[in-house]
Amino acid sequence: MRTTGLIATLALLWGSGFFWIALALDGFTPVQITFARLALGALVLVPIVLWRRLPRPAGRTMWLHLTVSALVGNAIPYTLFAVAEQTVPSSLAGVINATTPLWTLLLAVATRSDSRLTSRRAAGVALGFVGVLVVFEPWNGVAGGTATGLFACIGAAASYGIAYIYQARFLTNRGLSPLTLTAAQLLIAAALLALALPFSGALHSPGPLAIVAVLILGIIGTGVALIINFQLIATEGATAASVVTYLVPAVALLLGVLVLSEPASLALPIGGVLILTGVAITRARSRPARPSP
Repeated sequence: MRTTGLIATLALLWGSGFFWIALALDGFTPVQITFARLALGALVLVPIVLWRRLPRPAGRTMWLHLTVSALVGNAIPYTLFAVAEQTVPSSLAGVINATTPLWTLLLAVATRSDSRLTSRRAAGVALGFVGVLVVFEPWNGVAGGTATGLFACIGAAASYGIAYIYQARFLTNRGLSPLTLTAAQLLIAAALLALALPFSGALHSPGPLAIVAVLILGIIGTGVALIINFQLIATEGATAASVVTYLVPAVALLLGVLVLSEPASLALPIGGVLILTGVAITRARSRPARPSP
């Protein structure tokens, strides 16, 4: 029961992230939203690392790897999703985000970080990208701004995939806890976004709702959500945590359509189901062959 509660809570926090971004865009630019999200998330995690006296990153090489990981795992995808939601619904962004495991698999095979692309995995990837095509609805025509938003979503999902592979190769098994690594990444990513703030546009007196949206996105949707994710992995394992992948798009879709009144044709849920089915196929383990009688 406790595991189910953690999974449901994490899915709600991460799935609602796209909803909060949509509200925050009413008063902030994408870069401003991402900076605040990263800084507030770090404000939650860093004190915990210090209080628990966890080992800290040391050495130029480690900090370089953390910087690369912060760029492709936080700064770029967070910003791209915020940019995308200027022209596409938050529900669509949430569904496209579910393609991250597909990109991770393809990139892992391309960089030889994982085993070969089996026929089963290839079928799953193909089905997933058919789902993306259905979500795009190219047969109805796609406006320029919408196309930019769609490709920004894909770029964000692919960036997450690059980050997972990079982290597995250069940051895991280095004697540092995931909490420490994540806190450091959020700090670095916030610093990188701070450099871009002067070029992101002026702050246009955001209203109370936009301010609350940013606060929730950063403190709860990023900082607290990551703590719950660590807790779930520590107590139940990565397999249980991966279940969240299948729930996040549903949360994003429901909030976008029911609360924000975003337009949604049947293509969006159908495409989402195809994407998640493709992801499930790529993750399914082959059954060992039975010995001959």
